[in-house]
Amino acid sequence: MLSMEQIREARDFIAEKTQHRPTVGLILGSGLGTLADEIENAVVIPYSEIPYFAKSEAIGHANELVIGELKGKTVAAMKGRFHYYEGFSLPEVTFPVRVMKALGVENVIITNACGAVNTSFNPGELMLITDHINLVGSNPLIGPNNDELGVRFPDASEVYNRKLRELASSVAAEQGTKLQQGVYAWWSGPAYETPAEIRMIRTLGGDAVGMSTVPESLVAVHGGMKVLGISCLTNMACGILDQPLSHDEVIEVAAQVREKFVGLVKGVLERM
Repeated sequence: MLSMEQIREARDFIAEKTQHRPTVGLILGSGLGTLADEIENAVVIPYSEIPYFAKSEAIGHANELVIGELKGKTVAAMKGRFHYYEGFSLPEVTFPVRVMKALGVENVIITNACGAVNTSFNPGELMLITDHINLVGSNPLIGPNNDELGVRFPDASEVYNRKLRELASSVAAEQGTKLQQGVYAWWSGPAYETPAEIRMIRTLGGDAVGMSTVPESLVAVHGGMKVLGISCLTNMACGILDQPLSHDEVIEVAAQVREKFVGLVKGVLERM
C-alpha cells in the first residue's frame, strides 16, 4: 500500500495547480473520456506530472486528470484509468481514488466499457451496477491497514450506493434512456473470457464482465465515499454470438453510446 505521505504529496501537487476543490470524482473508462471535455474552467494535469500516478497504455485512455465545474458540481475526472492487467499493483491502480478522497471527494461515479453476459441485454445499452463479483483472486485492501484511510474490515453489503442508483434510474427514465441493472464481474484480462468462463460467470449471477471498476469501488467504499457504477455494454460476451471479440469494437460502440452516457452522468450530477 502506498503511504499517507505519498497520498498527501500527490494531493498537495494537485491542489497547487487549481483553486477548485472537487467533491465528486469521475473515473472514465474506454472511449468515455469525452465527458471530461465538457468540464468548464478546467485545469488539465497529465498523470505523468502527478507524483506516484501510473500511466495507462490502454487504447482510449488519455492519462489526464481534469478538474473544474460540471453541472454545478466541482469535479475531478480521470480521463483514463490504470488496469491490473497492465502489470500495475492494485495499490497503484487505486491510488488516484485515495488522492481524490484526500482532495475532499465524497461521491465517485465509476464507469467502464464491458461485455454483456445477460442475453437479454444488447450492445449499446447502459447498465447500472447493483453489485459485483470479484473473480481475480485478489483485493486492493490486502496488506497492512492504515486506520486513517479506513477500517480493517469494511462492509461490502452496499458497495454501489442505493440512493445514487435510484437517482440514476430516475434521471434515465426522464431522459428516455434504457438503463439495464445488473451484477458486474471483474475479470483480470488482458485476454477476453472463454465461452466456458462466460457460462460460469452467468451461473454465478454475473450480468456483465469487464477488467476494471471493482478495485476502485472497494477502495472508495473503504475510504467512506459513495459509489455509483455505470457500465457501457459494448459487445456480447464471448460465446454468445458466433464471432471473435476485439477492442476496436469496444471503442466503436462506446462512441455510439457516448451521447446517452454523457447525458445520464450530467443529469445525475445536476441532481446530486
